Amino acid sequence: MTVGETTDQRPDGSDGSGRSGPGVDKADLAALADTTTRIRRAIEGVIEGKRDVVRVAITVMLAEGHLLIEDVPGVGKTMLAKSLARSLDSSVRRVQFTPDLLPSDITGVSVYNQEAREFEFKPGAIFANIVVGDEINRASPKTQSALLECMEERQVTVDGVTYELAIPFMVVATQNPIEMEGTYPLPEAQRDRFMARLSMGYPNEAAELTMLDTHGRTSPLDDMAPVSDATEIAHLIKVVRDVHVSDQVRRYALDLVLATRSSPELRLGASPRATLHLIRAARAAAALDDRDYVLPDDLQGLAVAVLAHRLLPTAEAQIGRRTTEDIVTDILAAVPVPGDARGRRSNG
Repeated sequence: MTVGETTDQRPDGSDGSGRSGPGVDKADLAALADTTTRIRRAIEGVIEGKRDVVRVAITVMLAEGHLLIEDVPGVGKTMLAKSLARSLDSSVRRVQFTPDLLPSDITGVSVYNQEAREFEFKPGAIFANIVVGDEINRASPKTQSALLECMEERQVTVDGVTYELAIPFMVVATQNPIEMEGTYPLPEAQRDRFMARLSMGYPNEAAELTMLDTHGRTSPLDDMAPVSDATEIAHLIKVVRDVHVSDQVRRYALDLVLATRSSPELRLGASPRATLHLIRAARAAAALDDRDYVLPDDLQGLAVAVLAHRLLPTAEAQIGRRTTEDIVTDILAAVPVPGDARGRRSNG
């Protein structure tokens, strides 16, 4: 049988019908497609002309990641974060990051109850399914670091007591470019905890003209109703975990990451966490395309969003106006793709 002769064959040779080994049930993929389509349409009712951006946001959510939205003011960063949160019937908290924000405002604090004569824990803003962090780089590095344990371990430790966070848990943070006045650069450890970074970009003329009509009278968020809930998203996250990743695809992900560590244009390459995030995001992207296995194309489509924000360019690269996005794009072109062709299924 030649490669690609059957549309249901998986890279491991199984037939892809129903539940096959560690694979995903067809019914689960159908449910995922139905739910994510409803979420996408709800968000696109607020965010005009940004289908690719919305897809990345949904991909990160299904991959149990956190999303960093970076762009200039006024292009809809906060609107995207709020619309994603409002599309779900789940707990949502918003944090406006300012220079005087304290770490305890995020994590919570223990307060002495005089009647009970004991300390009571008052949860902070991080205790929600979706946390919208607006202009995260306007807070001090000390306050930003309060998110480190939450984002990586999905728990909060206050006064020696550890509190588990709800599932699903996602931080959607916005920030202005670091050249903007009054901003602090995010610590490398925190940037590495964001699965993906994306930029909104300016809308096209048609989308902006539509926005003038729809947003000029009232906010579309006011009429936005939830189309899913936390329980359903938690189930879909489990479905994504079962998406098959072949040895060749895992090796390809590692080769991409290793190339960033050896690049002469970078003084800091991607971490092992970046490799893990790339695989998780690729699983979610495959599921969104109604596949129970990952292709190299899935990694290629997400590599810039997942890797670029973790990298630090050399001084020479900066002088040459080379961005980390440019460097990742060149790495994608240089690293050999496994299998017989891009985007085609292999028998390996």
